[in-house]
Amino acid sequence: MNRMPSFAFRAAVAAMILCTGVSRMQAQTQTPAPPPPAQESAKAPDADENPFAPQPAPPLPAGMTGSDANDPRAKLTPGMYDAGEASMGIKHLQLLKKPDAFQLGATSPDDPKVQKALGQLGVGGDISKMPKTLQMVIAQLAFANSDLAFQGNHLFQGNFYGVNIYDISHPAQAALLTSLVCPGGQGDVSVYKNLLFMSVEMPNGRIDCGTQGFPPEPPPPAGHEKERRLPAAQKDRFRGVRIFDIADIKNPKQVAAVQTCRGSHTHTLVVDPNDKDNVYIYVSGTSFVRQKEELAGCSGEKPDKDPNTALFRIDVIKVPVAAPQDAKVVSSPRLFIDPHTGALNGLSSGGSHGKKEEAEPADTDQCHDITVYSAIGLAAGACSGNGILLDIKDPVHPKRMDAVNDRNYSYWHSASFSNDGTKVVFTDEWGGGLGARCRANDPNKWGADAIFHLKDDKLTFASYYKLPAAQSDTENCVAHNGSLIPVPGRDIEVQAWYQGGVSVVDFTDAAHPFEIAYFDRGPIDPKMLVLGGDWSAYWYNGNIYGSEIARGLDIFELTPTKFLTQNEIDAAKSVRVDVLNVQNQQKIEWPARLVVAKAYLDQLKRSQALPDDRIAALEKAIRSAESSHMNKSKTAKLEEMAASLDESATTAKTPADSKRLHALADILKHPSA
Repeated sequence: MNRMPSFAFRAAVAAMILCTGVSRMQAQTQTPAPPPPAQESAKAPDADENPFAPQPAPPLPAGMTGSDANDPRAKLTPGMYDAGEASMGIKHLQLLKKPDAFQLGATSPDDPKVQKALGQLGVGGDISKMPKTLQMVIAQLAFANSDLAFQGNHLFQGNFYGVNIYDISHPAQAALLTSLVCPGGQGDVSVYKNLLFMSVEMPNGRIDCGTQGFPPEPPPPAGHEKERRLPAAQKDRFRGVRIFDIADIKNPKQVAAVQTCRGSHTHTLVVDPNDKDNVYIYVSGTSFVRQKEELAGCSGEKPDKDPNTALFRIDVIKVPVAAPQDAKVVSSPRLFIDPHTGALNGLSSGGSHGKKEEAEPADTDQCHDITVYSAIGLAAGACSGNGILLDIKDPVHPKRMDAVNDRNYSYWHSASFSNDGTKVVFTDEWGGGLGARCRANDPNKWGADAIFHLKDDKLTFASYYKLPAAQSDTENCVAHNGSLIPVPGRDIEVQAWYQGGVSVVDFTDAAHPFEIAYFDRGPIDPKMLVLGGDWSAYWYNGNIYGSEIARGLDIFELTPTKFLTQNEIDAAKSVRVDVLNVQNQQKIEWPARLVVAKAYLDQLKRSQALPDDRIAALEKAIRSAESSHMNKSKTAKLEEMAASLDESATTAKTPADSKRLHALADILKHPSA
C-alpha cells in the first residue's frame, strides 16, 4: 500500500476496537508481536492530519484489471440513512436502526460522550493530540455491528458493545426483542439450544460485562513512546468465549466465561454427530497474547524459545450442554506443525501483495475463521497466510489434511463449502476491513474470493471472484462473510462486501463464477473513510439478512431476473432449518416437491440441456399434476417421464446438467405438492 504511514497509524489507534487491521498486518511480519495498545495513540500526528482522509488507489500493476467504474453502484450519492441505492435481483424490505444503547449518540468530537467512550476503551495519553475526526471514528467503532446467528424466529446480531436479539417471525416487520450490553469486541455469536456463545477479544472486556473498562494506561516514559506494551494485568479482565443461557430469550444470563490466551476474535460451534451431551467451540484468537500474570500459562514467545507458546494453535472448548458452567479448554491443536520436523511454525504464506514490506513469506500462527462441515467430516480454515483443510471426525483433535497459499492473497479470512463438498470458497480480507479495496485501480485478484476444487482431501485452485463494481476512496470494501443460498442444482453464495454492499455469486462452474444479484448504498461519508457497510450477509429460511456495521440490520428478499427464476427462488424457500450458525455448515436437503422440479427445469432450459419440446411437455405435465391436486393418473404420467430423464443424464454435456436431470427424475418418480 502506498499509504502505509497513515494506515499504520489508523490501525494502531483502532487496535483495541477492531483487533483486525493490526493483527492481520502482523500476520504478514516475520516476528509476531502484540498490537500497540491504544495509549500509543498519544503519539498521533499533528491535529490537522487526518489518517482517514480518502487516498486514491495506485496504478494497477502490470497485467492486472480492476473493477468497473461505469457500474451503477460506482457513483451512488453518500449519506448515513439517505444514501443512494442500487440493486438487481434483490428487494430491500427494511432497515432496523441500532437501538439507542448501541449508538454513540454524538455528532461532534467535542461531545462529552466521545471522550467518555474513548476513556472506557482505555485510550490514554493526551487525547487532544489526536485529530478530532479520528476521535469520532474510534468512538463510533466501539459500537460496530458484527456477525449473525439464527434460531427459530430469532436473529442474534453481535456488536462490539454486546448482542441484540430480534424477532423475525415476519421478516418485513422484524422487531427488536432485547439488547444485551456486554462490551469486549468482536462480539461474534453462535447459538445451540438454550445456549448463546459470544467472542471477546478486546482488552476492555470484563468478566461481569461491565461497561467501565479499565483505567487508562499511564503515558510511557520519555524516549519509550514507540515501544509496544501490553496493558497492565487485570484480575477482572475477560478475553475468550462467553456463554449465556437464553431459555428466557428476553433475559439472557451469563453462565460461563472461558478465558483464552489470545482472546476470541471469532469462534466456530462444532456439533459432533456421535456426542449428544457436548458441543465444542473452536476458538480463533488473532490478537496479542496476554501476560501470564493475567492468565496462567500464557506465552507469546516464538516456538524455539517456548514450545508451549500460545501462538501457532487454536483452542478447543468442550461445553457440556446440561452443565455449561463446566465448559473448559480441552485441547490446543497445533494446526500449523511441520509433520516431518515437528516445528510448530510449519506453514507460511506465499507472500502477499501491496507493498515491499510484505513481499517475504511469513509464518502462519493463527486462524481467523474455521468453517466446519460435520456431514463430510471436514473443516476449512482461513488461517492468515494459508487456507487449510482439516479432518474433524474427532472434533477435539482436528488434523490438517492439506494447506494452500496464494501470492495474490493478503489475509485468508473465511471459508464456505459447496453443498456437495467438492468446492471451497476462501475470502481474502486485504486491508483488514479498514481499507477501501474495491476502487477502480484495485486489482480484481486482490481482496477477492478464491475458489478451490476439493477432491480426495486436496485443494486445487480454480478461479477468483471479486465484487465487479468499483467503490469510492471512502468506502471500506473487501471480501467478507457470506453463506449458501439453497437453490437446487446450483452453487450460489450471498456475500457481504462492507460498504461494497451485498453480492450474490454463482460458482457452479468453479472456473467461471459470475454475479447474479446485488444491493449497494453510497458511501457513509464522502470525505472520510469510516467503517460501515455489511459485515455479514446470510440466507435464512427465505430471506437475506445483512449486519450493517454502522446503520443496523438489513432485511432483503430475492426477486427474479434472467439469472434466477421465481421457481428457483421458491425452491430455495422450500428448505427450512431450525438453526443457522454459518461457520457450522449444514448439508442442504431439498424436499421432493414439484416446485423444486420446476427449478431444475428452468436450469435445463437455460443451459439448453433438453430440446424445447421436451421442456414444454414436462412443464405441461407438472402443471396438470398441480392443478389436479396430485391426482394419481397425473402423477403416474410424471413417473413415466422420469425414466427418459435418467437416460438423458448419461449423455448430458456438463456434469451439472447430468446431476440436474437425475435429481429431476427422482422427484418425478415420487412427487409431492
